[in-house]
Amino acid sequence: MSAGGLHLPRVVPSAARWKGAVVVASAILLVSGVAAGVQQTASKSRAHVEYLASDELGGRLTGTPDAAKAADYIVSQLQAVGAQPLPGSDGFRLPFEFTSGITDAGSSLQAFSSSTQRGVRSAAASIRALSFSDTGEVSGPLVFAGYGITVPESEEYSYDSFATLDVEGKIVVVLRHIPDDVDQETRALLGRYSDLRYKAMLARELGAVGLLVVTGPRSPNAGQLIDIAFDTALASSGIVAASIGGELADSLFEAVPDKTLEAVQEELDTGNPHVAGFEFPDLGATLDVKVKRERSTGYNVAGYLPPSDAGAPVQDKPYVMLGAHYDHLGTGQGGNSLARGAEVGDIHNGADDNASGVAAVLEAGAQLAGMSRDRGIVLAFWSGEEFGLLGANAFAESGVVDVADLAAYLNFDMVGRTRDNVLTLQAVGSSDIWPRLIERTNVPVGFDVRTQDDPWVRTDSTAFNRVGVPTLSFFTGTHEQYHSPRDDADLINYEDLDRVARFGALLARRVANEGEPPVFVDVPQSSQQGGSRDTATVFTGTIPDYAAEVEGLLLGGVIEGGPAALAGLQKGDVIVEFAGQTITNIYDYMYVLDALKVDVAVKIIYVRGGERTETELIPRVRQ
Repeated sequence: MSAGGLHLPRVVPSAARWKGAVVVASAILLVSGVAAGVQQTASKSRAHVEYLASDELGGRLTGTPDAAKAADYIVSQLQAVGAQPLPGSDGFRLPFEFTSGITDAGSSLQAFSSSTQRGVRSAAASIRALSFSDTGEVSGPLVFAGYGITVPESEEYSYDSFATLDVEGKIVVVLRHIPDDVDQETRALLGRYSDLRYKAMLARELGAVGLLVVTGPRSPNAGQLIDIAFDTALASSGIVAASIGGELADSLFEAVPDKTLEAVQEELDTGNPHVAGFEFPDLGATLDVKVKRERSTGYNVAGYLPPSDAGAPVQDKPYVMLGAHYDHLGTGQGGNSLARGAEVGDIHNGADDNASGVAAVLEAGAQLAGMSRDRGIVLAFWSGEEFGLLGANAFAESGVVDVADLAAYLNFDMVGRTRDNVLTLQAVGSSDIWPRLIERTNVPVGFDVRTQDDPWVRTDSTAFNRVGVPTLSFFTGTHEQYHSPRDDADLINYEDLDRVARFGALLARRVANEGEPPVFVDVPQSSQQGGSRDTATVFTGTIPDYAAEVEGLLLGGVIEGGPAALAGLQKGDVIVEFAGQTITNIYDYMYVLDALKVDVAVKIIYVRGGERTETELIPRVRQ
């Protein structure tokens, strides 16, 4: 499950009606022993989890040989139950490309004072590209802009590191993080605008040609370069940017009379908004940043179980799909790890996230292979979920299976740690048929079912909800081992995992045999998806496409009746300018939102069908 995407369930009062099913199920168990799907022999799901979550598979990072081993295993299991490759595909493996990494290919900084004939040249170990930097060489005077933070006027708090500066055509030097000696409330406010991408965007919008970031001597990790992998999105920010080490920064400050970096930071750390930035006297620089972005191939895996009666008429929407992501975090690369202390760098086996979901789909598929089915069953296994739903989005857009032919999609993500017999079903609001089918299906299985209507959860089901497919996502809850090397196979509740698989198989069969396929219900998002800006007060009604690699903000949709829809924006539009600021990616857009004012119109420029169009959007109050 994606980092930051855990959604704890909203317990629906009516969920109590399913508790009675436990009594019914118990009675059935006494009679038949296995009617509730509880295995009387060793768990069949255990072997799947124990292999996929073993050290041999190294954490199943997308695009690695370890992930390929996991895919090989899944293919072998699909073949064992008689699944075929999807109609029209070349095999069980379905490739997609993604940005897998970024390296510094030799960045450098040279500074020179014409009056003193003094020069500064960076050593290789004293400068490193920032992951969102453009590749390029820029030259200009150097200017220091404090912490590089500007708080929007809408916050009614005056703080602008650039207030007294002209940075047009210059290279801006800023401190990392925020002022350290301010009160907790001010720290929380400034922290919302301290992200390095935000600082880069501000400098770029003010006309700066380059950005240098230094971790100050009073900050944690003083003087150290910033890890190039801190930003897993890897999208360019439209400016040449690098971090520099403490010694290199000190050598630049030698050109400033009566000032040291430490003394300047100490003054800034008071939070006094009147502490101004300054130019480095007669000091110009050339910043050359070389960024190498690596492209890799990941593989989804999918198999097909045709309808059991080959001569039966083709059903409307002839496929029901069950899916789970099989990738995990490897040894914690990419910034999503929650490893602690000595665990850092250990294999993240991902037993619950998401070997458990893979096991559930494999076992559900094995059961479905022996059931009568009017519709075909697709068993899908995604890679790249931990990088942002990459595999599921690629599949939805590929046309391998036309999403218009999907009757429903059932997702299984973190389903191995059932507690107190509770199973959470998310995205129930995506079709009116789900409450009825859930209630009937649960009678022989006997879970205490909790439901959540919202389909906009950060797991693979969102990729299909966005294109109008009724979805249902199975989830047994988060735990303290999430995204850590401690998520191991011995912590899985295998008896209940088998029951989850049974529930999925029975529910998929019901959908497969429904005369009329489930009708999709478009559930509006309850909040602006994708940002961490929980304090934002404006509502625009946009649904960004988070997996797109385009210059600008690609809209995955707009909320009906929202400001974006009223402004004429549509799914597929690419916003390139918003409220006077250039938008190169989702991050630019989220930061601009903080500066918007309710009921004050802003200009938007977007591209549709290759043509640039201008419109006006009036933000509303977020409810």
